[in-house]
Amino acid sequence: MSEADASSAFNGRAIPVLAREQTWRAPDGQLIRRIDWPQTEKSRGALLFAPGRGDCYEKYLHALSDWHAEGWHVTAIDWRGQGMSGRFGTDNATGHIDDFSCWIADLGAFWDMWRVSVRGPHVFVGHSMGGHNALRAVAEGRVAPDALVLVAPMLGLNPGWVPSGLLHLLARVIAGLGDRRRPAWKARELPLAVASARMQLLTHDEATYADETWWYEQRPDLLMGPPSWGWVVAAITSIRTLERRDILERIQVPVLILATEADRLVSWRAIQRAAARLPRCELVTFGSEARHEILREVPAVRERALGAISRFLQRVLPSA
Repeated sequence: MSEADASSAFNGRAIPVLAREQTWRAPDGQLIRRIDWPQTEKSRGALLFAPGRGDCYEKYLHALSDWHAEGWHVTAIDWRGQGMSGRFGTDNATGHIDDFSCWIADLGAFWDMWRVSVRGPHVFVGHSMGGHNALRAVAEGRVAPDALVLVAPMLGLNPGWVPSGLLHLLARVIAGLGDRRRPAWKARELPLAVASARMQLLTHDEATYADETWWYEQRPDLLMGPPSWGWVVAAITSIRTLERRDILERIQVPVLILATEADRLVSWRAIQRAAARLPRCELVTFGSEARHEILREVPAVRERALGAISRFLQRVLPSA
């Protein structure tokens, strides 16, 4: 079967039969949605996936299926305040958080529980904001994976040529003009009037994008619109944390970064700089063929990305 045939045969609109959707209670009582797909054959280890801002794990079922087929026990989570793990904004659409440290604390607590419940080696894969949080959690010693994969990580916001310090100042001024939980812009991400424009930022694959829309229709609570101004300030604050000297340089975990020069959401320049600072980092670069959601791109791009991840894990975890 060709890659295109395999892709078309995959059902992106169904939770796998053997996967379990459940919740995990964070130390402060917040319920965090998770999905676990146990490995029934001989396991290569366990892989934890964390999606990006406004995301949910339903969007990445194709990638989760690929990793499961390679022998990994697969787990994915929704971040608190998005997906079906609650909301903290002024409405049910706005994505708000006061401080990214809240997510890092969640990761640390979840990781401690998860790593002793599933056989290793343990791999952490994060997309966009999930990649940012994963890298920061590793840098701060809150999680200790055997390998780390970052896909289009949010290590800087576009426009990438604007210094983060200036963006931070502007965001704090604007956020201070009203309720920090208010949306940073008015338009909802879906549907409908802006769906086409939104797709231009995320993927070239119309079928994959249609699957996402289908999930929002089936599970309306998944839908999230713009971030709050509080989120914007918190995001830049966290980005500047990783820009500090010696933060990334001390990370000894093998890291693979997949990024695209055509990304219009996160800064390609910031990703380049971070990759150069990480002692054990490999950078796989895409061009105009890939938009921000590399793992949800057209089959040729998606399979190249998944293949790069597979080869990386074979190299750094040969015992798996």
